[in-house]
Amino acid sequence: MLEKTLGIVLYTIAYNDKNHIAHLYTEKYGRTAYALPQSQGKKSKMQRPLFFPFSILDIESDHKAQRDIQRIKEVRPAEILQRIHFDPVKNSIALFLSEFLSRAIHEPEANPNFFKFLYQSIKLLDVIEDGKANFHLCFLIQLSGFLGFYPNIENYHPGDCFDLLNGTTSSSIPGHPYTLSPEETVIFTKLMRMNYYNLHLFHFSRDERMQILNHIVTYFKLHHAGFTQPKSLEILKTLFD
Repeated sequence: MLEKTLGIVLYTIAYNDKNHIAHLYTEKYGRTAYALPQSQGKKSKMQRPLFFPFSILDIESDHKAQRDIQRIKEVRPAEILQRIHFDPVKNSIALFLSEFLSRAIHEPEANPNFFKFLYQSIKLLDVIEDGKANFHLCFLIQLSGFLGFYPNIENYHPGDCFDLLNGTTSSSIPGHPYTLSPEETVIFTKLMRMNYYNLHLFHFSRDERMQILNHIVTYFKLHHAGFTQPKSLEILKTLFD
């Protein structure tokens, strides 16, 4: 039986001589893998360019729950993104975040609220200009909330440290190394006031932005079992040099 769903491309990888595998986060099924034929037929040639990271697609497939890799019947763009794949900053952010998601999201179950968040985030990234260098920082903090470990700074007072291991501020230095200094914590609390509507109001130096990003990656490693550092992190660091 053919099923239709919206899907957001995370990444594509070679599987064998005949197929690549495209990993998508879909509206109906959560994370799903699809076979992407590499034949020289007209249909295959037309499909392959659609599968850039963060592309939003309408997928029609012969979906079977017991099958690890689904078969695409038809695919077309659901949104025509104007800038993400052509703006070098936005493209690098999209590559980084799609890889980050591929390492953080594994569940093959639907999560409509998260799909809506991801869909709307990509559409915003496509059009935003002011504050786009902060977009990925804001996105990752919001992602931590969907995964269940949103940082708690409700009781923050000047001079406190942020305890990465326990996800909260502390007036004393915890007995483990995963702690931000009071100076680093000031920068981190600025991040927690950020949202998609005020990105342009926050100004970080290159070093501060990279420092924040490194702390966020460490935070995910501590709270999300099996999470590993994205390889594209170094590309993002180079971009903002």
